[in-house]
Amino acid sequence: MLAPYAASCETSRGRRVSETRSPNRTEYQRDRDRIVHCAAFRRLEYKTQVFVNHEGDLFRTRLTHSVEVAQIARTLARSLRLNEDLVEAISLAHDLGHTAFGHAGQDALNECMKPYGGFEHNIQSLRVVDVLENKYAAFQGLNLTFETREGILKHCTRAKAKRLGDVGQRFLDGSFPSLEAQLANLSDEIAYNNHDIDDGLRAGLLTLDQLVDVPLFARFYHEVMNSYQSLTPKQIRHEVIRRMINYLVLDVIETSQAALDALGPKSVDAVRQAGQPLISFSPEARRLNTELKRFLYQNLYSHHQVYRITSKARRVIKALFDAFLADPKLLPPKFSDRVPGEQADLERRTRARLIADYIAGMTDRYALDEYDRLFDPRRLR
Repeated sequence: MLAPYAASCETSRGRRVSETRSPNRTEYQRDRDRIVHCAAFRRLEYKTQVFVNHEGDLFRTRLTHSVEVAQIARTLARSLRLNEDLVEAISLAHDLGHTAFGHAGQDALNECMKPYGGFEHNIQSLRVVDVLENKYAAFQGLNLTFETREGILKHCTRAKAKRLGDVGQRFLDGSFPSLEAQLANLSDEIAYNNHDIDDGLRAGLLTLDQLVDVPLFARFYHEVMNSYQSLTPKQIRHEVIRRMINYLVLDVIETSQAALDALGPKSVDAVRQAGQPLISFSPEARRLNTELKRFLYQNLYSHHQVYRITSKARRVIKALFDAFLADPKLLPPKFSDRVPGEQADLERRTRARLIADYIAGMTDRYALDEYDRLFDPRRLR
């Protein structure tokens, strides 16, 4: 029942290391299952989305966010007759390389890594599935299909794309990824915008009075209040947010289907050469969503309480990186044994990248514990 322009296992560009196909699972199902069973996926449970993990049990983590992205993506894929298994695999893997402490952790690690090639969580997610998850006998990493790897790599500079081989080629030739990759990217945007509102309200950092000045929120807030009487704040929050998500999902379906009908691509390759993304919001929905993002940046991500926490997080990441770079023997043996000396700049870059791998894999609480182990003289181990 897939559309002719959907990705399919029969037309897949395959895996880097050839494998015998499973008799009862598609190739993209196998990708999804390998992702779900990998250590990096489990660690997402204790990595921050916006709020540091120990601040409360009900706030979203990278793990719950990834599951919510997958749910939205599967709904979109089914409606557009795209490959649900592929969008689920991409959605579940898209944050595997994210650091602890949300974007503050990523920004801090990128600053530390600037002399050594920088750090970007999309590229790190690809590195996780290609290199760092190393438990199989026949290959390094998870040996995922090209289409899943392509979807994980949402953004990339031309300089870095040149080093990534086939999966980086589209950033050099101006082509586009599969529709499933485009869809997973928009699903991520829908999920984090709306669910950050939910967490912000629950934490008391946002108020309904503030949000009714945001056009997208206001539209559905007034709809809910006019339809129901005597709702609790929790019910109001939930009813408005579910309507916002539904509006954006339906808009993507309608807008994208119209673009696909107009172009009429006959294959995945035709999608890649379309000259523009074919999965998108309408101009009106894009405008409303952009206003919502701007509100969140100004009122949630830049909130005094969040800023204080993220400021601490940046100091923790920088202190860990500087300490490990100065003395690699502080690293656990499985990392320190792989760190080269300092005879050449290339070796120092390799040392820095291994340290970045170690820090990027840390959960919030592990990073805080490691900081205490290194800098608190009362901690002996």
